[in-house]
Amino acid sequence: MPSTPLSVLDLSPVPAGGTVGEALRNTIDLARRAEQFGYRRYWLAEHHFAPGVASAAPAVLIGQVAAATHHIRVGSGAVQLGHQTALALVEQFGTLDALYPGRIDLGLGRSGQRRAEAVRELAADAPPTAAESRVVDGLLIPPPFSFAKILTSPRAALHSALLQQPGAQPPAFAEQVGDLLALLRGDYRDADGLDAHATPGEDADVQVWLLGSSGGESAQLAGTLGLPFAANYHVSPATVLDAVQAYRAAFRPSATLTEPYVIVSADVVVAPDDATARHLATPYGLWVRSIRRGRGAIPFPSPEQAAAHTWTQEDADLVADRVDTQFAGSPSTVARHLRTLRDVTSADELLITTITHSHADRVNSYELLAKEWHG
Repeated sequence: MPSTPLSVLDLSPVPAGGTVGEALRNTIDLARRAEQFGYRRYWLAEHHFAPGVASAAPAVLIGQVAAATHHIRVGSGAVQLGHQTALALVEQFGTLDALYPGRIDLGLGRSGQRRAEAVRELAADAPPTAAESRVVDGLLIPPPFSFAKILTSPRAALHSALLQQPGAQPPAFAEQVGDLLALLRGDYRDADGLDAHATPGEDADVQVWLLGSSGGESAQLAGTLGLPFAANYHVSPATVLDAVQAYRAAFRPSATLTEPYVIVSADVVVAPDDATARHLATPYGLWVRSIRRGRGAIPFPSPEQAAAHTWTQEDADLVADRVDTQFAGSPSTVARHLRTLRDVTSADELLITTITHSHADRVNSYELLAKEWHG
């Protein structure tokens, strides 16, 4: 049996002391290497207002990566649909497909919709649900983390306002996805029956994915529409099983898929031995802390900078779920953890995201993992 495919999720991380230009050039270099190492696809994230993340315009960066590679699939993981119209994305990714046919993935995520839900969650003033970590067949499932306070902060409101036209409200996610698929197929009609056709975009050979962190709307909609689904263990490890179960329960065969197809993400650092990998992964907790304190991802610290930080118990608790579920170790150690993740979630593919301060260490991590996994 061939091994489960591995793919890459890249945020174009900016290391402490580095520049955005260096980060973007490192992304292109890593994409070339990932293709050589045998990774199936290379996805670019969309993050805004984050000093440590250069991937803010996925479509632009996808074009650069596709131009620098030959056969690896390139796509978004994910574009924030609430900040753009369905037509804009169809035209952008239709253009990419016209230039690099058969290689483009369009991963869609909810964005503005999530903030509205967070407002309702806080308004309900429901007490937090007590939960403890559990281990499912060797896979750690930590307690859930609520993003409600981050998403409803004044800074988040400012960011949301800057990402949208004044007064604009994101449409329902299912409605936007439906419009996007209809424009790609060429059968879009409005409520009065008037047609519209996207050029470029109509009939583009773009593979559409939905990404989700829970068993909510994204997972269920992906299943209902018969689309492939990506579940985020690296973002929300507490709810990954809910996400994949909801997707499979809702799945209906489509012209795209006859059976469910799930890719599951993992945060990974690989080095020649466990101790070196743990050293390289030392800054990860500090980086997550900045995100969960509403500052956005800071430039990724060096291990030495991270080691100098004095942790409070409150901060340690804030990032525990993410730190405890990062796979850092030798090639055999990390491969063992990934096999467990695959088996427990029944993943068809694994999406690997690796951030280290040194670009060379990041490239080496992906190479060591690929050799172990496919060897």
